[in-house]
Amino acid sequence: MVQEEGSSSLSSSPLQMFSLMSLSPGLGSPYPWLREMGSEERGLCLIHLLLACANHVAAGSIENANVCLECISHLASPEGDTMQRIAAYFTEALADRILKGWLGLHKALNSTKTTSVAEEILVHKFYEFCPFLKLSYVITNQAILEAMEGEKVVHIIDLNCFEPTQWISLLRGLSARADGPPHVRITGVHEQNEVLDQMAHWLIEEADKLDIPFQFDPIVSRLENLDVRSLCVKTGEAVAISSVLQLHSLLAVDHEMTQRYSPYLSKSPSTLQRVLQMNPCTLGEFLEKDVINACRASPDSASSSPISSAPPPKLTSFLYALCGLSPKLMVVTEQESNHNGFNLTDRIIEALNFYAALFDCLESTVPRASIERQKIEKMLFGKEIKNIIACEGVDRTKRHEKLDKWIPRLELAGFGKVPLSYHVMLQARRLLQSSNCHGYKIKEENSCFMLCWQDQPLFSVSAWRFRQHR
Repeated sequence: MVQEEGSSSLSSSPLQMFSLMSLSPGLGSPYPWLREMGSEERGLCLIHLLLACANHVAAGSIENANVCLECISHLASPEGDTMQRIAAYFTEALADRILKGWLGLHKALNSTKTTSVAEEILVHKFYEFCPFLKLSYVITNQAILEAMEGEKVVHIIDLNCFEPTQWISLLRGLSARADGPPHVRITGVHEQNEVLDQMAHWLIEEADKLDIPFQFDPIVSRLENLDVRSLCVKTGEAVAISSVLQLHSLLAVDHEMTQRYSPYLSKSPSTLQRVLQMNPCTLGEFLEKDVINACRASPDSASSSPISSAPPPKLTSFLYALCGLSPKLMVVTEQESNHNGFNLTDRIIEALNFYAALFDCLESTVPRASIERQKIEKMLFGKEIKNIIACEGVDRTKRHEKLDKWIPRLELAGFGKVPLSYHVMLQARRLLQSSNCHGYKIKEENSCFMLCWQDQPLFSVSAWRFRQHR
């Protein structure tokens, strides 16, 4: 009877105490009952604490945020279950955001940190464990094969050229055409020359084996600095463009242009009023500058100004330039989540849903003690989570947006949607079946594909082409 009463009080007391704890920095350590929580109860408590902490951080209430962080530290673990692991990285991100208020302290703590593993290596590991990128490549390749049927000269532009297996597979598909392979030219864009050298080696070697006329043109550039004219599309080429998880990075560059209009925004009282309505807590002096900068960068705040009714300048001009190449096909893969809002709590809720699903994918595939898994979670996902939560302005590069935001942008630039065929869907589903990827699904939505974990869309793949009459 005593144990039953204890377990009953345990199941109700944590959530009742959290609101009190968040308002009472001097409350004693909660160690005893924290350690007795079950997995589901602990996960619920972590979500509650993370959201409470986010509200305190946004309001500049550092003492209360510190209480939440201390409580989370006794529940979270980068080696625990899915919710414990993800909470560990969200906690780190929230703490980093707080520390940025003291620039000297923040710089000192981060001055000796180095990135020992290149992001491409981590992506390769993720590629091995989870099929999302494989699915994107299969869908892209099959759509290109269908669009380029009968073409004699094919020019493929890869906006982030680092994965040779995608194009090796395409070359093999083109070599099997009944009317013979076309002349293939691949222009690869990447910021590291070494990566492009490796791509050239692998692809030229494969083309020689297949006896396909082939040319590889490397362009060393970050996407935001890319001059589309350097792609040198020639008359008679049938152009296909592949963009895998790239376009959202241009939304961060547009922050600089948005700031140029800051005098107009500062004269509009409705902007700050809206922020205060969404976050009724007092804006502390500690984060006041940060919130105002975020407000200026916000799509919501921009929509209130007549000078900002159009899509962001850099992204728009880039999409227009790509459309000016008259591509027969452009396949775009993007994260299906909204991490581009200016409200911190909203971003955290979206990020929790998105990254919890990705962590679940790894949980279903890779042992918890796996070093490779820990590297992916910390150096790939953890880094993205920190960018979404701790950074603002041009430094916040992980501004993922959902397909319903990308469709009008692409249409405005002159692209028309190309429905992905049933045969493309079959190829993707065959990959899932052959790989024994349980829990992964592909759904069709608005003639595009959603790559899902269980029933939750995590990535969208859409196909586009130059629209003749704009």
